[in-house]
Amino acid sequence: MALLQVRDCPADLYERLTNRAKSENRSIAQQTIFILKNSLGSSDANKQRRKKTLERLAAEPLFLTEGSPAPEEFIREDRSR
Repeated sequence: MALLQVRDCPADLYERLTNRAKSENRSIAQQTIFILKNSLGSSDANKQRRKKTLERLAAEPLFLTEGSPAPEEFIREDRSR
């Protein structure tokens, strides 16, 4: 098993990690591995979920009624917020 050593970890970050580990009944090493697995492994899961969502949305027809604003108008409105 590989060894990971972190130097110069900011005190506030270490304290947050320690508190999270205690609240989830894990050691600091276990909590670190848990966080790394979730953050690094989730990118693949997120990509798959996004791909499926986009495929589903592409398959659904888009119905615009007469008099509906053009999509560009929605984008402009959203950007102005």
